[in-house]
Amino acid sequence: MSEFELAGRRPTWADVDLDALASNFRAVRERVGAGVKVMGVVKADAYGHGARECALRLADEGAEWFGVASPEEGFALRGAGVTQPVLSFGGFWQGQAEDCLRQSIVPVVYRLDMAEALDAAARAAGKVADVHVKIDTGMGRLGVRYDEAAEFAERLRAFEHVRVDGVMTHFAAADEPRHDCFTEEQLKRFREAVAAFREKGHRPTYEHMANSAATFAHTETHGQMVRPGGVLYGLWRDVLPPLADTPRLRPVMSLRSRIVLLKRVHVGETLGYGCTFEAAREMLVATVPAGYADGYARSLSNRGRVIVRGGFASVVGRVSMDLTLLDVTDLRGVAVGERVTLLGADGALTVPAEDIARTVGTLSYEITCGISARVPRRHLP
Repeated sequence: MSEFELAGRRPTWADVDLDALASNFRAVRERVGAGVKVMGVVKADAYGHGARECALRLADEGAEWFGVASPEEGFALRGAGVTQPVLSFGGFWQGQAEDCLRQSIVPVVYRLDMAEALDAAARAAGKVADVHVKIDTGMGRLGVRYDEAAEFAERLRAFEHVRVDGVMTHFAAADEPRHDCFTEEQLKRFREAVAAFREKGHRPTYEHMANSAATFAHTETHGQMVRPGGVLYGLWRDVLPPLADTPRLRPVMSLRSRIVLLKRVHVGETLGYGCTFEAAREMLVATVPAGYADGYARSLSNRGRVIVRGGFASVVGRVSMDLTLLDVTDLRGVAVGERVTLLGADGALTVPAEDIARTVGTLSYEITCGISARVPRRHLP
């Protein structure tokens, strides 16, 4: 989407730098080496960046697999022309076994009835369905309990049209050095579970467990494949633990808007809902057509900062659903139509997603995932 294509519509958009995405993928590839496959995690619309465009670029860069949260996300990738294997982390919902089989979506399995449904669909189609079994080694969400893995592996043998192509787990605290002992315990439990599967006659191609943090901080967890997510999108400062060799990762998304109104505000006047800001001096205030309905958090009220004309401007007053006010008093030459960067890079300055996340008390992933669908994405180049 070009600037020209933005004409005739609200001037609020997100730039997605696909060259930066490719550079981050290459950083992961360099980290794990040629012998380990890289699954590009593009769930949640590629963390808000646009799954279709990101997956196609990652495929060009050599991503061997893609990871999604649900079959629906996998079906969308197939519709976009993605041909690489796609793993559905959440498995599948009732009635989707046939569609997963038809569109070659590999489901994660963690209940026997899922395997049974897939087995029936595969038998009817004259096929063998690949699955990856998830082992819960301490995360406590989805997965077969690690101490019940042997029993589950034995019972899976009854399904002749299901093949265990992978065994996986997910780390709870690979990004926190103070919990390294727990990460090591999870790894131990996982290896024991994999051994149980092999003892029961299963021959998984893949043993995989490494998320973004483990990919960079715990090389012993790489297995045959790693599953980076946030680091692909340049989100790492609040995801990776301190490292001796910090990776060269580039932010991928920038959220931008334009000033639609400038006005003088006098001493003592208040701004926004609740009158939470009172001018202590003569001010020049800019209005931009972006607010919390676009994903610019309301909790940035009177705390956020943006980039305007090569300098920082503070958010003043409460962030509204559709509009945000900025103090541009100290920025020379500001005019209506001036570009505003609410997230990301603009020239030499940056407002990282991690900084916004720290301000509002969350994780950088939530910041980019929260950029709403009404904000058009412009994928560059």
